[in-house]
Amino acid sequence: MSAWVYILRLRSGQLYVGSTTDLERRWAEHMSGKGGKTTRDDPPVEVAYAEERSTFTTARRREAQIKRWTRAKKEALVGRDQDRLRQLSRSHDHTR
Repeated sequence: MSAWVYILRLRSGQLYVGSTTDLERRWAEHMSGKGGKTTRDDPPVEVAYAEERSTFTTARRREAQIKRWTRAKKEALVGRDQDRLRQLSRSHDHTR
């Protein structure tokens, strides 16, 4: 069963990263205030990014990875700016 990792842009401008097996249902939960405390207190204004994964396990792993990223790197992902993503990844790789 496929799953999704997604990034919501919240009213405050913050980014919220999550994963689900049903993106439309999860969006409805966030919009109704039943998606969790963060999105109840700071409602989403858009699904800024979503990528499909083959399983929920791989979606959760990707969610955990993205949550560790800086805001700049998340914004590059949202903007689909591959060059900026590579640049930001290299800046944290001290072996190069």
